[in-house]
Amino acid sequence: MAKLSSSSLPLKFAFILSFSLTASSSSSYYYSPTPPKSRSHYLSLGKINSKSKKASTGDILSLLATPEQASSVNPKVAAELVSCFKFLVPFNSTSTSTLPASPSKLGIRLPTLNSKYLCEDELVWSPPAPVLEIARLAFDSGGDPGSIQRTLDPTIIYVPDVKGSNKNHCQLTRTPYARRFINEELNSYIEFLFKLIAARGPEVGLHVSLDRYDLFHGHLFIAADGRVGILFHAKEYPAYDKEVFPYNMGYCQTGSNVTYDDSMNLRNILWLAPLPSNSTSGWSAPGVLVVLDAHPGGIIYRDIIPEYVDYVRTIYEDDFGDNVLTLCRCLFNLIAPKIHSSGEQMHTDNSTNISFQGDQV
Repeated sequence: MAKLSSSSLPLKFAFILSFSLTASSSSSYYYSPTPPKSRSHYLSLGKINSKSKKASTGDILSLLATPEQASSVNPKVAAELVSCFKFLVPFNSTSTSTLPASPSKLGIRLPTLNSKYLCEDELVWSPPAPVLEIARLAFDSGGDPGSIQRTLDPTIIYVPDVKGSNKNHCQLTRTPYARRFINEELNSYIEFLFKLIAARGPEVGLHVSLDRYDLFHGHLFIAADGRVGILFHAKEYPAYDKEVFPYNMGYCQTGSNVTYDDSMNLRNILWLAPLPSNSTSGWSAPGVLVVLDAHPGGIIYRDIIPEYVDYVRTIYEDDFGDNVLTLCRCLFNLIAPKIHSSGEQMHTDNSTNISFQGDQV
């Protein structure tokens, strides 16, 4: 299995994380979370809508899990959803008790394009040990958000000015501070995912920039079956255009060069950690990285995108499960030296004192 480390992958980007909890606000990192769900109460996500012809995010998760879970989804719904999946890494639904070892450390120059792609694929199918550890922690805890939140470094990181955000009176975050994972390999892996999305997106029609107007944040959640995922949102602040995007989104939109076009259909990108086995210490399904195509007329647009945000094609992380953390990144060379983090926004209002404001699109 490949090992990601700060030495093998320099952290040119940094992340900030925030809680999205239903618990009341507290200045202390430690809190009394909602009692975790028992694993005996986990549902086969697809069965919730197995008799319905209306798709759900649960159906998406089932189709990206084990063959047994996928078979529980209504066949017509399944066929339409699969047609809207644009995989950035080839999908492999084969159940396995032990995930394959990754062939190389990330950041090492590999001799051929094919071997580089294989290395990246393997890092999604079979992430480094720290990623697998939080996947297992979340699953074994019965989906307790605290199982992941307790892996954060309690050190406060103050949010810097990001690409002129202060000059534009743009407050990307609800509060001026955030935290990072204690394990630097986790931080490096999340950076790897951002960069992989940007690199492979054009293959499926998604062209993104890693800046505060476009792809700069994702929402980590725990699904009903205990699986950990991240929902990334690209095209966050499209530029105002009186013809194609006549919407004023406030100060944070000022200076945007993100064009509103058909690529908005592809702004929701889903990463899923490997799915732990309920009966063994192994794994039931490998990791996934997929763009969810929400083009008008498609089943995701019709059944899953809320009507009040259908123009910007937003899927909300809350629909996939319990929102645990929000992750952001920014270029080091766009911020002051020795400052480690950037800001972002979050959809939910029921958050603690270090959560961010709601998504604009």
